[in-house]
Amino acid sequence: MTGVEQVGERQDLPLPGGDFDVVVILVGVTHPGNLGAICRTMLNFGFDDLRLVNPKCSPEDGETRARAKHASRLLDGVKTFDNINEAASDCSTIIGTSGKREVGEKTLFRHYLYPWDMVNRLNETKGKAALVFGEEGKGLSTDELSQCDYFVTLPTWEGYPIANLSHAVNALLYEIQRSRVQASQGQDPGLPDIVPLEPRLDPAVRDALVRAIEQFSTGISASVERQQSIEQTLRRTLLKGSPSTEESTRLIGAFVEATSALEFASDDEAWMKDHRRKLR
Repeated sequence: MTGVEQVGERQDLPLPGGDFDVVVILVGVTHPGNLGAICRTMLNFGFDDLRLVNPKCSPEDGETRARAKHASRLLDGVKTFDNINEAASDCSTIIGTSGKREVGEKTLFRHYLYPWDMVNRLNETKGKAALVFGEEGKGLSTDELSQCDYFVTLPTWEGYPIANLSHAVNALLYEIQRSRVQASQGQDPGLPDIVPLEPRLDPAVRDALVRAIEQFSTGISASVERQQSIEQTLRRTLLKGSPSTEESTRLIGAFVEATSALEFASDDEAWMKDHRRKLR
């Protein structure tokens, strides 16, 4: 998964890597819309290895292509197989998916992992993993599940546990991509550091925010006690929310504008001299 994408606004980016590769295998996929949606969600999360076992709809179907949007190249390269073992012949792990969970203490067959446990296990074992999904409305049969090494299920509500096929694929790939982002964002060229994983507040900007709050509070009331009350409330409330550097910069601008307006309204000499609108 090292190809370069030319899609939409995000161009010339390689697909993200990780400690393990992922193959998506669809068994008996029936609905063209689902197949197209799965292609789109795969590429959304940086995966492009799609394989079909006895599909009941065509990758060339117009609805499939329309739903795939810019991910239609997955349909151009998709391979079809007669069974799961053939489709996963180059994989070191075959993982079956199902929402049909056995109930009771004596579970004989369907021993499941949740998605996050699956990701933890794959990070340890590495290699190439096949995620196998069954036909819409049926899921994987007992025989098909028996060809898998272990099973994963979504944490859906027991009152309605069966998810739509494309939604199930989306949920599992999201969990894998979430793990990759947390581990490698900013280090993997396919995972650029666009959205910070944690809000970061530059110390200098924090100090400027505190001064902006102080100056605003001073200008809002003639009562020292009232000024201190406003300052402490604003400072505690805003900093408790852990604003980022960018957010704090916007807040500073707002406070400076408000303070300048207060000085103008009160005929403040400093404002008359330099039309303030800046942090002192």
